[in-house]
Amino acid sequence: MLLTVDVGNTNTVLGIFNGEELVHSWRVKTDPRSTADELWLQYRALIEDYKLSGLAVCSTVPATLRELRTMIADYFADVRVTIVEPGIKTGVPLLVDNPKEIGADRIVNTLAAHTLYGGPAIVVDFGTSTNLDVVSPKGEFLGGALAPGIEISVDALAARAAQLRKVELIRPKNVIGKNTVEALQSGTIYGFAGQVDGLVDRITAELMDSYSEKPTVIATGGLAPLIIGVSETIDHHEPDLTLIGLRLIHERNA
Repeated sequence: MLLTVDVGNTNTVLGIFNGEELVHSWRVKTDPRSTADELWLQYRALIEDYKLSGLAVCSTVPATLRELRTMIADYFADVRVTIVEPGIKTGVPLLVDNPKEIGADRIVNTLAAHTLYGGPAIVVDFGTSTNLDVVSPKGEFLGGALAPGIEISVDALAARAAQLRKVELIRPKNVIGKNTVEALQSGTIYGFAGQVDGLVDRITAELMDSYSEKPTVIATGGLAPLIIGVSETIDHHEPDLTLIGLRLIHERNA
């Protein structure tokens, strides 16, 4: 069994693979203050029914990654560990100005998207930020676009506007909201869908200058279900894209 761990700024997603099959997955809150022992207690409660032979990790939170390294040294000394970082074989050429700036999750998503759907492709990752990652037909990471995420945008609006508040993020009945709650829901859901569709259209236009094939658009991330029903450009929803990528990278480094 392989344990895959994707540490994001807001949530950490863990998955158990038996070969290529994802047997179980969990989503827990990321707390950069958690110590190695606290992380072990949390993870052990989830995975105690599985006998692990491997562990694959990617993290965008340096403080958590530091504690994960300690946890791995203390509690996973008998399993093969892959941490996505410089020196790890990913098979993803990074065709950008500074490859060191690229988050490990974006590299992992690029590999998984190209493996599952080929290229060219655009991965739209709805998380703390909304990431659009562009993949060439050869599986190269070409760059992309970053935008504020849905939840932090809503939080900022509620904090800065005296008469506005946080609302449940669901699709409203109409685009024209008849009250404050519906208006906020409309602006958030349809607004972010429009943002993604606009960026995808512009990225597609640039890609068509180099490649004759239109890109496949794959949505992932914890907030993707809010948008996929109203977006006009998303082709596929793959909620476990990052976990699949971690499995692929672990296999490449066997």
